[in-house]
Formats: sequence, structure tokens, C-alpha cells
Amino acid sequence: MIQTQLALRDNPLRTKEDMRLALRQLVEPLESYYSEGCARLRLEGSGAAYPASIAEMEGFSRVLWGMVPHLAGGGNDPIWDICLKGIVNGTDPVHEEYWGAPGDNDQRFVEMAVIGFALAVIPEQIWTPLTIGQQNRLREWLSTVNRHPVYDCNWLFFPVLVNIGLRKLGLPYDAEGMERNLDRLEQFSVDGGWYTDGPGGHSDYYTPFAIHYYGLMYAKLMGGEDPQRSMKFKANAALFARDFIRWFSADGSAIPYGRSLAYRFAQSAFWSALAYAEAVTEEITFGVIKGIVLRNLRWWFKQSIFRPDGVLAIGYAYPNLVMAENYNAPGSPYWAMKAFLPLAFADDHPFWTEEELPLPDLHAIGERVHPSLVVVRQSDNNHVAAFNTGHLSSNEHTHTSAKYEKFAYSNLFGFSVPRAEWGLAQGAFDSMLALSERDNLFRVRRRNEETFIRDRVLYSRWKPWQDVEVKTWIIAGLPWHVRVHRIETGRELTVAEGGFALPIAADMASALQADRASASCSIATSGIVGLLGFEGAELIYPNANTNLMYPRTVIPTLKANIDVGIHWVISAVYGQPGAVPASFLLEGDDLERLVREWVEEEDQQIDTERIIRLSGKLFGEIASF
Repeated sequence: MIQTQLALRDNPLRTKEDMRLALRQLVEPLESYYSEGCARLRLEGSGAAYPASIAEMEGFSRVLWGMVPHLAGGGNDPIWDICLKGIVNGTDPVHEEYWGAPGDNDQRFVEMAVIGFALAVIPEQIWTPLTIGQQNRLREWLSTVNRHPVYDCNWLFFPVLVNIGLRKLGLPYDAEGMERNLDRLEQFSVDGGWYTDGPGGHSDYYTPFAIHYYGLMYAKLMGGEDPQRSMKFKANAALFARDFIRWFSADGSAIPYGRSLAYRFAQSAFWSALAYAEAVTEEITFGVIKGIVLRNLRWWFKQSIFRPDGVLAIGYAYPNLVMAENYNAPGSPYWAMKAFLPLAFADDHPFWTEEELPLPDLHAIGERVHPSLVVVRQSDNNHVAAFNTGHLSSNEHTHTSAKYEKFAYSNLFGFSVPRAEWGLAQGAFDSMLALSERDNLFRVRRRNEETFIRDRVLYSRWKPWQDVEVKTWIIAGLPWHVRVHRIETGRELTVAEGGFALPIAADMASALQADRASASCSIATSGIVGLLGFEGAELIYPNANTNLMYPRTVIPTLKANIDVGIHWVISAVYGQPGAVPASFLLEGDDLERLVREWVEEEDQQIDTERIIRLSGKLFGEIASF
């Protein structure tokens, strides 16, 4: 790990040759893990929902997302001979490493897509070298994707990419199925160029690194054959880019949100695909895109993301199975290779010839740039946070509440997932309101009955129990934001409100008072102040490895016990890069007095219009905002 990590950290990532070197540095540790027949990448160490044989095929396939663009752009690599041998043996039914005949909704359809891409862009390297028999076996294996259904989500693109490859070679392909899938994918479109990942699904990184990524590939490869749809894909991506750019900080990091975060630098794959399809705009030029991609890679290569053998580990900023999905096998993280699409560009492509540019000027308070999020930036210190209304639907993926229903997601603090079900330390409830029937088992927001966004105010109504209704208003801002909750309960409850999770460091200092808690270190400062309804404050030390960014954290938390009836609890939450004196938390009582007077003045008839007026008063009192 040390050798790979240091090599990538030292790579300046300025030129095409630098990116080629980074690809070599990433794949070199894999060479000894290929099976004898080269059709499987046997990384081992953990399991996934599907058998090990399919997981090994997945690892093999995902390396190709970097290798195929590399070859398309004139590069070469010794690992390609291994890959080509693996494709031949993996599609041969009589070979012991045959990948097998896929069935309905099969993971192998996911992994076919990059082979379809390869057939379209490097036929001389993947198709021409094969014998007639080998070609027929590869074509037959790929064609199974046209005889089985796939999940009704981003998976619909996998048969499309396979069939593009078959079509480009002049082979039989499923034109009707392609059209049907593409039409269905457009039904997932929502405002601002976003897509949900299937009907009623979430809008997360699957919009940029899957649906838009493949749509832009389609636009590039099928622009001549299907110009109307290709132009639409490019226009939607350009619209989406104006929102998605707000997720990235000047230091190259981006907001972790949603599932499949183990794919790491796939975060910036959308920008690589935008350049690939030449869907640039006056503001988002090749130079701007180049800066986003390369800074994101540099940021990632500074993180501890490798196993001791130099293989990408499951996790986010460090190896971590606690946050993993049920479908994360040892080779899954190599979907990150999608970011290496610029290797397909010629040496004189504008991506490589234009100067790397910084992010354009972006407003501190973002408009509603996502179906459920408002993004706020602190351009002077690289802090970006997304404030969240939550969703009307949910799913059964791992840690859904933590990944989609927290009140705020930050590129600096990350977010935490629960380790187990007992208490606040196991639950790791940063940026959440957790409620318990006073039995130390807590419930949080999982889905909502109602949501909307007005200006900087985000509203949701949710029911952790049938006889408990919570109305939540989040007043977005940095470094302070305010949370207002109206809890109508038919049972006695303990409520706990968590701030941002701060890494525990040697230089950490903390402060604790009856109505506020804070902690600070050289990395950042986190704090929370009870403005109404809370009875005490604590520093919660969650179980190790619950946070995506830092193995050990502390969460400033407010608590209260409430009886049957209607209760209001209001807090102000602080999050800021760098060390701020731990005792600094809205010193004095002016803000608390303002909130109490405001609640009495409104006679508890609080609605969104009143919350919006409150937001102006509150932030007028916070000089640092």
C-alpha cells in the first residue's frame, strides 16, 4: 500500500502522460491476482450478495473502464494481454473459467457494458485479434443481455452499450430493445437535468456517474446514427452540470451523499464523459472540466484508500466495510476507473491542450440544485455542504437513512452510518434527530410524508411511529445552520440532535455546557447550541469506523425527554474548517432570547412563511455568517 499510495501522491497529474502513469500505478498491484486463465481477478478478503465467481468476473471487468480509454487514446499496457486472454476464456463455455450463462437481472450484465464500449472504440485490439470461433463465442455471450430483463433503473443502459458495440461491428443487435430502454430511462428524468435511479428512486451519484455517463457515451458513439437523442443527452448533461459543479470544492473533494461511495473517484467521471461528448458550455469549458477531474483525482490519491497490497479497498476515505453496500465485492471499487475516460482523447484534444482552470465563481447559497438538496459553499475555506429535505420513498439498500435522510452532508465532515442498534454511540447520529421510547433504541427519519424547499428553508414531515409526527425546518447556511422541529407525540420519548462528526485528533479540545457542546481540532470545528426545548448537551463518541471520512469521531449532541403532547426543539449547528476556540459557540444569550421571543410572538402557530422570516432574523444575529 505504501508504495502505491506514495507513488500516486507524488504523481502531479498535469498531463496525459501523468494520467497514463496513474493508471499503471493503479493496475500494477492487480497483476498477481489474475487467475491462471486470466478471466477472473481473485482479490478475496470479503464477500458480496452474488457468488465469488461473479465477483471475480466483476473485478476483471471494471479494470477495463480505465484500460479501454487508454488503448483508444494510443496507449498500451502489459495488462491488456491478460485482459484479452481473459475475455477469450471467460466467454468460452468449455473453458473452466467460463463466466457462465447469465439469468434475469444478472450482475454479469452490468459488467458486459464496458466490453460493448470496447467493441465500439478499440475493435482492432479486442475483436480483430480473435479467431472466428472466439468472435462467435464472445458475440453469443454478449447477446444474452437481449434475452433477459434487467432491473428498472440505470441498469437499462447496460444492454444499450452492449448493442452499440455489436452494431458498430456490423453484427446482429437488438434495435427495438435499445429504443425501449432509452425511452424508459427518459421517464426517470426530473428537474435540472437530474434523474432518479428508477421509478421513485433517489437522485444521487447514479445520475452523474451512471445515467449521464452512459448517455454521453451514447451521444459520442451514436451521434451520427441518432442525432436527436444524442443532442438531448448532451443538453440534459450541460443543464445538470450547472448544478453538479456546486458539489465540488476548490481542493478537489466533493460531497459524499447516497450509496455506492466506494467507487470514489467515479465522483468526477461525469466530467470526463462531458468532455468526451464535447458537451462544454461557455462557463464550463474544457479547462474547467480538466481542473475538476484532475483535482478530484489528486484529492483521492492523498487519502488512505488502498489495502496493504496496493489494491483499492472497499470504503470511502479509508478501508471500511461498515459503510459498504451488499453488492460491494473486493473488485467493485474499480468502477472508479470511469474517471480515466480522458485517456481516450488525442494528444491535441482541448482537454489536454487547454490550461487547467479553477472552479468558476459560484454563489454561496445555492438555489435548489437537486430534487431534495440545497448546496451552500464557503469559498474561502473549501467547505461545501448539502442540506436535505429527505425523500417521499425509501429502499432496502444498506444504511438508507444515513445515506439519504440526514439533514446535512459535508465534504469536510462526511457523514456516519450506524454500527449497531443500541444507543447513540452505536447509532452515530450526526446531522440527525434521533428518537427513542426511553429504551436506548433510536429511530430516525427514513422517509417523509411531505417535503418542499422555499428559499434557504427546507421542510419535511415524517413519522417515526404512527402516533409520532415530526415537522422539520432546516434553515441552510454555513458555518451556522438552524434546525426547527415540531414534535407531536402520543408516547414519552427521548430526543437527541446531533451536529457534525468531528475527527478525534491529538490536538482536539472540547467544551460542554448545559445547552451547548463543541469540539475543535486543526482539521475542523463542530458545535451545537440548544435554542429551545433541549435539556442538556453531550459529546457522543461513536463506535469506530462509523464515519466515512475519519475512523474515530466525536459528535456534539443535544438531548431532551418529552412527554405526550406537542413540543418544539430548536438548535443552531456549527461546522467550520480549521480550529476555532472550543468555547466559541454563540457566546451570550441574544440568539436564544430572539428564538424564545419569536416563538411566543407567533403563539406556536409556526409555518414555513414564519420560518422564512425567522431565518432572516437569526442570520442577522450571526455576524460570522
